[in-house]
Amino acid sequence: MPHVLFYTVWCLTAAFGAGVITRQLIDWAKSRGVLDIPNARSSHTRVTPRGGGLAIVAVVVIAAFTAMILNPESFKPIAGMILPAISIAAISWLDDVHTLNNRTRFSVHLLCAAAATAVLGPVQRIDLGSFGELDLGVAAWPLTMLWIVGLTNAFNFMDGVDGIAGITALAAGITLAAASWAFGATAVGAVAAAMAAAALGFLTWNWQPARIFMGDVGSAFLGFLIAVLPLAVGAEAKPRVVPVAVFVMWPFIFDTGFTILRRLRNRENIFQAHRSHLYQRLAIAGWSHRAVSALYGALAAMAGAIGVAPLFDPSLRQSADQAAVWTVGIGMLLLLGLRK
Repeated sequence: MPHVLFYTVWCLTAAFGAGVITRQLIDWAKSRGVLDIPNARSSHTRVTPRGGGLAIVAVVVIAAFTAMILNPESFKPIAGMILPAISIAAISWLDDVHTLNNRTRFSVHLLCAAAATAVLGPVQRIDLGSFGELDLGVAAWPLTMLWIVGLTNAFNFMDGVDGIAGITALAAGITLAAASWAFGATAVGAVAAAMAAAALGFLTWNWQPARIFMGDVGSAFLGFLIAVLPLAVGAEAKPRVVPVAVFVMWPFIFDTGFTILRRLRNRENIFQAHRSHLYQRLAIAGWSHRAVSALYGALAAMAGAIGVAPLFDPSLRQSADQAAVWTVGIGMLLLLGLRK
């Protein structure tokens, strides 16, 4: 485990830095007209600056380069995840400002996913705990690409009410930091911890009522980074850390998957803005943004704790696997049952 005092200071600095930068971005976005104008499909009712995710990007990128300097042997894994992530942030910022077409954004997502997979290596095996092990074989590359591009877009789709993306990134960052440290990947864990802290700093201005929105620059960056962080922990640890990442992100993955399948069934354009996500239906039903975000954050945090526990205490593996099944099952029924 890393030195507690060092990483306490590390996280406090990241959180404070993100909070300060986000506050400055509020005034900057207003002065430049980088604003989110409410429409019929919006979950908010007032004009709000967007692009606050730039603060998260800045803090995480600084943390990543600092980690590489302090731990030179981590250069390849950290560069393999942060450089493509910067490209994702860049194209997403252009989309925030100028609105790019879906083909352009998706092409960049594919290229960045391919670059990260080439450097970090695809997911060859998935350790399912007491349920056995899954060997992906020839499907390793396409499934790794699907995981990265899918989560990048799912995270973006889910950033629709105040605080939901930030609180989920907080839970995922803490989970992946702990998982990385469990396998001795301290530099990768440092980046994950900085991401969690930056999300917390951003949340001070994004919690309902939000003073600024994350924008695609933040949501796509976070989705991509959460997807590639488990690939950077090393070949031996990857089969066990990837399932933890999938598990902590299950509320976003389930909501996105369920909504896409339902819209395809209804022959709707899945890339067109809408208000049919489960979290949006909760808001329409009268739930406050705080309540919706807290629910999704709690589900992610619970999953993260269950996923990480057996990495530190192998004797918990079987009970953790059973708890995971019950958590996801009950959670899905809860989300489906509460919607209108």
